[in-house]
Amino acid sequence: MNAVTQGELLRALPYARRYARALTGSQARGDELVAQALRAGLPADVPGRLALYAGVSRRVAEQPGQRIPTRQRQILLLTGLEDLSMDDTAQVLDLSAEDTRAEAEAAREALRSIAATDIMVIEDEPIIAMDIRQLVESCGHNVVGIASDEAEAVEMARRLKPGLILADVNLGPGGDGISAVERILREQTTPVIFVTAYPERLLTAERLEPAFVISKPFEPIALQIATYQAVWGAAPVP
Repeated sequence: MNAVTQGELLRALPYARRYARALTGSQARGDELVAQALRAGLPADVPGRLALYAGVSRRVAEQPGQRIPTRQRQILLLTGLEDLSMDDTAQVLDLSAEDTRAEAEAAREALRSIAATDIMVIEDEPIIAMDIRQLVESCGHNVVGIASDEAEAVEMARRLKPGLILADVNLGPGGDGISAVERILREQTTPVIFVTAYPERLLTAERLEPAFVISKPFEPIALQIATYQAVWGAAPVP
């Protein structure tokens, strides 16, 4: 019998949802993937909260035609987005530590070769916006515009047609990042990554929520793999 306790499961659920949504590219498909894993029963060979990540991971089949194989993307999401150690990731995916590290390095190398994306940033704090621009550009992408409030974001997206939107959730007196994105998506189909210091508040499955959520502060690899998944790498749910 799996050793995961109810308390561990409840604490892990929001983050398993984040992982599953990023893996599938959709709130609905990601949440269904988590539900399927729970209905099927969690792997008995993985301890604690890692069992939930394992249950989700083992229900996703390899996708043909991807520049980065599913297993490698899972490793990057688990280590870069979910902040698992390499050893914990190896347990989740039922791999040796050596194979996990080798796959991770191959995935990072593949990420470096992916074509740049034009990114629009929605962020009301100027210093944070500058930091995000530097980070985005260090990952090889182009920042085509920075909007500081909801109205500016809607107008800028309409004019620039970015390949990806990186949006803060809280814009202070300038409005709400989620509302800005909802308005933008009424007019165009653009992948969106939300950035927040409180990701668990956006991962409840109680309302319409984003598919891609990065915790503040974030590392370059988290942005790189989230960008790849948002633009190219979503996986179907069986």
